[in-house]
Amino acid sequence: MNLETRTPPARKAWVEQIMGMPISIHLRGASALTPEGEQAVQEAFAVLREMDRIFSTYRDDSDLMRLRREEVDVSEVSPLIQEALAIGERAERDTRGAFTTLLPTGEGDLAFDPTGLVKGWAVDRAAQCLLDLSGTSSCINAGGDLLVVPSGDLPREGEGSIAWRVGIENPRDRSQIASTVSLTHGAVATSGTAARGAHLYDPRTGEMVGRSGSVTVVGPTLLWADIWATALFVGDAETADAFDRAAPDYLSTVL
Repeated sequence: MNLETRTPPARKAWVEQIMGMPISIHLRGASALTPEGEQAVQEAFAVLREMDRIFSTYRDDSDLMRLRREEVDVSEVSPLIQEALAIGERAERDTRGAFTTLLPTGEGDLAFDPTGLVKGWAVDRAAQCLLDLSGTSSCINAGGDLLVVPSGDLPREGEGSIAWRVGIENPRDRSQIASTVSLTHGAVATSGTAARGAHLYDPRTGEMVGRSGSVTVVGPTLLWADIWATALFVGDAETADAFDRAAPDYLSTVL
């Protein structure tokens, strides 16, 4: 019996430090080693750097920090700031208050800080640069949260599709993989305290959440997978009910 051997697709990866974290872009398929692939990846990184320029809380010259210091009006900064405000308001409604863009500052007060949604949103926007790469599946990994986007000429399921295996870390033993997810398209986001400690804010109690564990959400966009992972980790049974009602295309795993 003859067995047909399939040649694995060509692949290449790029890494840059943006938003205070390593962000990698991986291509698998016909465009991975081409000038077109290189150009698309650089355009995607440019989108990520621009989002950092607008929303960074660590850069004094970012639009967000200039707005928070009242040096400029919202009409004088990037229109993406207004979009972030609208996304944050919707997220707060949909999660029934478990997600917020009003976060504690170093001075002890609350200020507009869309950090919890910007990373996923930035990756979703950057991925648009990669969609036209012929015969290629792309994966953007931003600090462990990732998005897989196949080009329009690749099937999303079955023969000819390109699957990525994503490991979900055991939050109580980071040397172990608790489970894996196979993705041909879509996003995976995880929130918890294993990597960064008690950094997630519960707006209903006004305190940081320090319990162990994690929540992983899989779905169509990294923006909403990340929002829901955060909300479900800090939230309660009411949040879980809101998730079931508002996010039917997303699945969660609690560890």
